[in-house]
Amino acid sequence: MSKFKVYISDYDYPDNEIEKSILEPIGAEVIGLKCKTGEGLAELAHDADAILQQYAKIPRSTIEKLTNCKIIARYGIGVDILDVQACRDHGIIVTNVPDYCLDEVADHAIANAFMLMRNLPHYNKCVKAGSYQWQDWIAPIPRFRGATFGLLGFGRIAQNLARKVQVFGFKVIAYDPFVSESFMATCGVKKAELDEVFKLSDVVSVHTPHTDKTHHIVNAETLALMKKSAYVVCTSRGKCVDNAALYDALVGGIIAGAAVDDPEEEPMKMKNWSPDLNPLFKLDNFFCTPHTAYVSHQSLQECRRVASNNVKAVLLGEKPFDLVK
Repeated sequence: MSKFKVYISDYDYPDNEIEKSILEPIGAEVIGLKCKTGEGLAELAHDADAILQQYAKIPRSTIEKLTNCKIIARYGIGVDILDVQACRDHGIIVTNVPDYCLDEVADHAIANAFMLMRNLPHYNKCVKAGSYQWQDWIAPIPRFRGATFGLLGFGRIAQNLARKVQVFGFKVIAYDPFVSESFMATCGVKKAELDEVFKLSDVVSVHTPHTDKTHHIVNAETLALMKKSAYVVCTSRGKCVDNAALYDALVGGIIAGAAVDDPEEEPMKMKNWSPDLNPLFKLDNFFCTPHTAYVSHQSLQECRRVASNNVKAVLLGEKPFDLVK
């Protein structure tokens, strides 16, 4: 008979073998659920000693029913889909994977920025349609050396990105009220106000967490400040970008193009999704990946190992490495 019940709220991995290899040796039964929205999770996992959480939302109302739960371990960095304060109020430890996908998300943002700035998809479309000329660009292509790469947020992913794009000669500016000018300077980055980032940048890349203050940080007012030849890239939460305002900016020629890793409605957290729900998907100068900025073969395996080892530590009465404070 198992000593512990560990539920995986939801997962899109092919199996749960990594989790089982770490947790079964300590007497845990690992039970994989497909509760992507989080609805009904309290009933499905009512006897959980631990929960591994991917996309499922876990609010206070669910946490109050998890009377045996000792830890909720996030598969990832962000904890915005988990009521952390409610966990604390009920004595549940919260962990994440803080070093997860630092390279992958930075590289994904850079790849999107370079794709847009070099007009690659549009040229490809024109060539396949029979037009073979450089004049087909959506907007004049800037030289990377001397162009301005603007960052919203200057956490570790943005810092990683800044180091990489400076190799190509970009000037990097960043807005982050929680990071000092002197620290940014050590990274070769100039601290800027929010309006400055939008006004001066050839590409604005969003790296803020989603909070009340960053909700729709990319909106009609900030988009109106941008150059007509500039682009928006978002590898952060979809709700950091006002999709209605972005649609108007792309249709109205206020900016040249945009690429996001998740639209505002966040399809991964929906039961039924169709691109018809969002008019952005009808535009040729809008690009979207299915929440894959974090993905590499190595990052997926690392995330699962780290989250499972956090659960293992707590169930054995030890302190986890990645405690969310």
